[in-house]
Amino acid sequence: MAQVPQTFFDALAVRAWCGLALDALGRAREEIDAINVYPVADGDTGTNLYLTVESAATAVEAVFAGHEAERIDRAHDPDGTDGPVGPGGPTLADAARAMAHGALIGARGNSGTILAQLLRGMAQVLAGYETEAHADGQGLRQALRNAADSARQAVAHPVEGTVLTVASAAADAADGAAGDCGAVARAAYEGAGAALAATPGQLAVLRRAGVVDAGGRGLVAVLGALVETFTGETPRSPEPGSVRHARGEHGASAGSAECAEGEGATGLTGPAFEVIYLLEASDEAVERLRQRLDGLGDSLVVVGGDGLWNVHVHVHDAGAAVEAGVEAGRPHRIRITHFGAGDAHTSGAGRPLQERAQRAVVAVVPGEGLAGLYTEAGATTVLARPGEPPASGELVEAVRRAHAREVVLLPNDEDLRHTAAAAAEQARAEGLRVALIPTRSAVQGIAALAVHEPERRFDEDVVAMTSAAGATRYAEVTVAERQSWTMAGICQAGDVLGLIDGDVAVIGDDVTATAAAVLDRMLAAGGEMVTLVLGDETPRTLAAHLEARVREGYLAVDTVLYHGGRQGALLLIGVE
Repeated sequence: MAQVPQTFFDALAVRAWCGLALDALGRAREEIDAINVYPVADGDTGTNLYLTVESAATAVEAVFAGHEAERIDRAHDPDGTDGPVGPGGPTLADAARAMAHGALIGARGNSGTILAQLLRGMAQVLAGYETEAHADGQGLRQALRNAADSARQAVAHPVEGTVLTVASAAADAADGAAGDCGAVARAAYEGAGAALAATPGQLAVLRRAGVVDAGGRGLVAVLGALVETFTGETPRSPEPGSVRHARGEHGASAGSAECAEGEGATGLTGPAFEVIYLLEASDEAVERLRQRLDGLGDSLVVVGGDGLWNVHVHVHDAGAAVEAGVEAGRPHRIRITHFGAGDAHTSGAGRPLQERAQRAVVAVVPGEGLAGLYTEAGATTVLARPGEPPASGELVEAVRRAHAREVVLLPNDEDLRHTAAAAAEQARAEGLRVALIPTRSAVQGIAALAVHEPERRFDEDVVAMTSAAGATRYAEVTVAERQSWTMAGICQAGDVLGLIDGDVAVIGDDVTATAAAVLDRMLAAGGEMVTLVLGDETPRTLAAHLEARVREGYLAVDTVLYHGGRQGALLLIGVE
């Protein structure tokens, strides 16, 4: 189906661009992975760029969904104004900020982190159109220039012949273009393509491998999507001859030691670990962190701002890099990759691959405490923070990380059912046997994990886990963020809500009283085991109060207590 051209750069154009860029990177992912030789020949640049844009696209879609929900709420306003409501929708500034934030929290790898800063640089300009409906060609030129400049500033030691060079060339070409957004986007794309073709002449490792820069190739795909957004036409991809997938002029593979000699080739020279984390810290603390990390390793990229940063560095001492983050602020979503340890990072040095386990469980969990509990039980976890649901690519990566022939996937969230289904399908396409159990809460996942027996036949194990999850009713206690219609009536911002099986059942003004009312309703239908998962902001006396209530009011019902950490909800309840 042909793309309907967007005349101006507005919120719909941001949405369309993200979707088209995701499609373009999906088509080019394997090609880009195959030519990835710098800064580390680990064959994942295309995948990292895809995951970064997927996170950006998901954030933009969430903004549109939020505005639609608000429109529906206004249409059924409790004051009686049930009349027609205008279409509304997010502004350009809303969509641009969401795109930048999504890319920031989902950035993967060196090139993905730089792409996140490129999108943030564009968003800084586009967000200036707070009261205007759209940006024109001049606005797009300014956005591309700010993107290139801010990305270069984010890299500790910029190197020519990389994505930074391609971004600068795109901005230069856009500066010289007249006309609307379509003309500017096309000029940027063509300038980037010319710069990409020249990268082997600027970087010796690319020249020896006979390939162009992988990150730059990904950026050209993203800019091609920008052209399609404004013109409806898919621009021609770079000439196949300029992107040789596997062999250099001496017959060495793109990821081999010969191609990357002296350039930090995987498993040979250079740092052994890639460390990435999100960091909540002040500008001053981040500046000190940059200096500290610069002395620990290379490929340092720190992007973000306004208190939230994404830190990427290659180091020999991963622990020191994380400790530096702790000293600067609060690091989370910490990811450490050992170059050469996994399938994608095994070099030609003959390092044997680790044998796959027979079966593994992969689970999405809402807090650090639950992540620890699931990990102790043998599961591979994906941490989902409030407002930051994992994308399908993250779930696929976790399935790969589990390194098993058979995988049981626990999404633990009703809203993740489609994301988890997409991840399961992709993993199956890679030859893995994957069963998706539709758990809608972490407490259902706990019940499923409790009966998991890897020695059992796969089908039998899945049936037992599904039955245990289905026999567990779930509830949560949380605080309303805004006025809304619910199954229990109208709630106001700040009200305490008790949700049972996903629907609001109790509205109150006291956490303890609301939690007790929810627990009583759940146990009225019977139960043998109550699971309580406490969040960081739960009142200290709540657990003791609920345990005593169960002990005194419900005979032969056991209570199990866990601490979930920053899990979003004040309390999760499970009744088996």
